[in-house]
Amino acid sequence: MDAPAIILKYGYPSLYLLLFSEAVGFPMPGSIVLLTAGAAAATGLLHPSISLVLALSAMLSGDILLYLIGRHTGWALLGFLCRLSLNPETCILRASETFYRKGRKALLFAKFIPGVNTMTPPLAGSMNMRFLTFLPLDFGGALLYTLAFWIPGFLFSGALEDIARGLRAFGAMVGWIVALGLVTYLVYRIQAAWRAPRLSSAPPMAPATAAELIGEGRADIVIADVRSHGYYDKGAVRIRGSIRLDPNSLTNRLGDMPASKKYFLYCTCYREATSSRVAHILIEKGYEAYVIVGGLKAWQKAGLPLEPVPQDDMVLMPSFR
Repeated sequence: MDAPAIILKYGYPSLYLLLFSEAVGFPMPGSIVLLTAGAAAATGLLHPSISLVLALSAMLSGDILLYLIGRHTGWALLGFLCRLSLNPETCILRASETFYRKGRKALLFAKFIPGVNTMTPPLAGSMNMRFLTFLPLDFGGALLYTLAFWIPGFLFSGALEDIARGLRAFGAMVGWIVALGLVTYLVYRIQAAWRAPRLSSAPPMAPATAAELIGEGRADIVIADVRSHGYYDKGAVRIRGSIRLDPNSLTNRLGDMPASKKYFLYCTCYREATSSRVAHILIEKGYEAYVIVGGLKAWQKAGLPLEPVPQDDMVLMPSFR
């Protein structure tokens, strides 16, 4: 049963649930839902005012929920989403800076762009946009989106099936393109994860062993945090005594790294993929490198010493306050 049939059968509750689901990120055909609601209002199956109020309420409640999640989690949510990117750190910086420059316009028109419509409310929350600033902008965007499809549905209710068929065909084409892109990306990530353990000839280092060697105060050991995303959250921690070694700009740092040192590397990714990749590069350049098994999570679980990230190492993300 497709969206129009669901709305015609179940009425107002289905209208609200379908649009709320789209607002929070589920792949629902919001445009077709609104076209159907407009046509149903024209034929008397739905009351025009009630259908419009419900549509706006559904989208606003979903957006406010995402805004509050972004406000509560800070940059953790964006960091999690950007881990799917080929370059997570660039993804975080670019997304935040772009939204900071165009956030107000983005909130007005994001509803018309799949994917972006779900990202803008949590970004607004993460970047401390005032709720009283966010709400009218988001309301304006939801109103534009609603009227852009509800009014044609109301005015051309007799041709609804033809309009909906065209939107379905377009949506199917976009869906196939997105699916192909996702499959290509997943194949790339699977290959990268499969190859990562074999890329590096660096021996693994148990957290307890690394802590013991570091605790001896040996000057020839450098413990390096090579997480692919930087320090954005105020409460960020790292292994005590570690340095930040950005894997995305590693080649620019090699000239400042003494080859006489031993480098203990850690990250937070699956199967230590980033640590293995960095170790592979270092070993190829003549460095001695080790990968801490389990990364930062294993270190924390073992109760080994941590420290807050120094303020100088924090990346100050743009904020609306």
